[in-house]
Amino acid sequence: MLRILSVLLILATPVWSDTRVPQSQMEIQLGFAPLVKQAAPAVVNIYAKRIVAERSSPFQNDPFFRQFFGNLGQPRQRVQNSLGSGVILSGDGIVVTNYHVVGEATEIRVVLTDRREFDAQVMLSDQESDLAVLQLEGAEDMPHLTLRDSDRVEVGELVLAIGNPFGVGQTVSSGIVSGLARSGAAVGSARGYFLQTDAAINPGNSGGALIDVNGRLIGVNTRILTRSGGSNGIGFAIPANLVAQFVAQARAGNPAFQRPWAGMSGQPVDADMAAGLGLDLPGGIVLSQLHPDSPFAEAGLRSGDVVLRVDGETVNTPAEMLFRMSVAGLGTEAQIAFVRGGQERVVPVPLRIAPETPGRDRRVLSDRSVLPGLTVANVNPGVLAEFGLPLSAVGVVVEAPGPYGARAGLRPGDILARINGEDIQTTQDVHTILNSRMKTLSLDVQRGLKRVRMRFRL
Repeated sequence: MLRILSVLLILATPVWSDTRVPQSQMEIQLGFAPLVKQAAPAVVNIYAKRIVAERSSPFQNDPFFRQFFGNLGQPRQRVQNSLGSGVILSGDGIVVTNYHVVGEATEIRVVLTDRREFDAQVMLSDQESDLAVLQLEGAEDMPHLTLRDSDRVEVGELVLAIGNPFGVGQTVSSGIVSGLARSGAAVGSARGYFLQTDAAINPGNSGGALIDVNGRLIGVNTRILTRSGGSNGIGFAIPANLVAQFVAQARAGNPAFQRPWAGMSGQPVDADMAAGLGLDLPGGIVLSQLHPDSPFAEAGLRSGDVVLRVDGETVNTPAEMLFRMSVAGLGTEAQIAFVRGGQERVVPVPLRIAPETPGRDRRVLSDRSVLPGLTVANVNPGVLAEFGLPLSAVGVVVEAPGPYGARAGLRPGDILARINGEDIQTTQDVHTILNSRMKTLSLDVQRGLKRVRMRFRL
């Protein structure tokens, strides 16, 4: 009688209140079937189309040769199809997926497990995080998953990966969380912080769900680490806490994801550095430089301080700290724990986007200029963040080189330091010099940590 009662108690509990491993043979025999039935309807297939241009001539983008060949060899357009997965996160049809699934798509079609189909529009996308938020058109009462606090996920937890690998149809694979805080991995176009799992993830799984044993979303599957192209048991998922911020900004009407600006640079503290910085153990980020407008500088931090935690969560790399700030959200204050002179302190730091002061004063040079189509802007904190420039950068940045500038070797993000020997301070300087008559052109360009000189006869 007691054995029958215990079996009935197990069967009467569809969702465990606590994450745990199976405790009996009966629980093992039940498997993941009830969990899959609960979660699978919220995981969708995404079909995206984009128009791409193919050059039929290697000289098509060269203005010198184009004047001889005219329109011969104009780029041809073709339709490129992509297949991926997505996760419904609300009853009104909010879907999250990977940027590389829907980026620059001209048509997006979403198919549910019950074969219903919806057109979708991109609400917000971000290539750096490899995330995109979609809105299904005309969707109501959709099956959806709830988000779990991904900061509470632990290594060894059982997880399921649900998606559409290789286009064979919805597939479920099981595994465990095999690593946390994988901030050193550059996964495709995505840079940042990932959960790692050994649940099989293959092409087509991108944008699919990584769920726990309670059916809650802990991450969005994004990539695998492989040499052969197949799953080798190392997959990466974007944590649910960052996904929540993407959905919040999408609902607020932001077309692109906005990150808090730190305005500082630093490096991880290793064992050799720890003793000299007054730390018992290596960890944290030692600050090497702060921009005058940095919110960290405003809060009183300075070079040599070691940041240990953001809102109570340990940070050991700049990417991990940016993740923590992004999760906290714009318009809030993050509690930053740091060490100075062997003493730990905690201060609130306001989280905001990089300021656009002074103004960019963006200018596009006309056809009368030496470099027509060149687009330049004054450097400010917003430009520093957008192009990943050193905090000490000043002057004028190249936003787009234009056809002749590209041929000359200019790239977006280059800093124009001098033109024909004259120092460049503002976009007006560039406009004045390059619109004047000249027989030769000399450009001194700051590219990262390198100084490049370009000379041309006109």
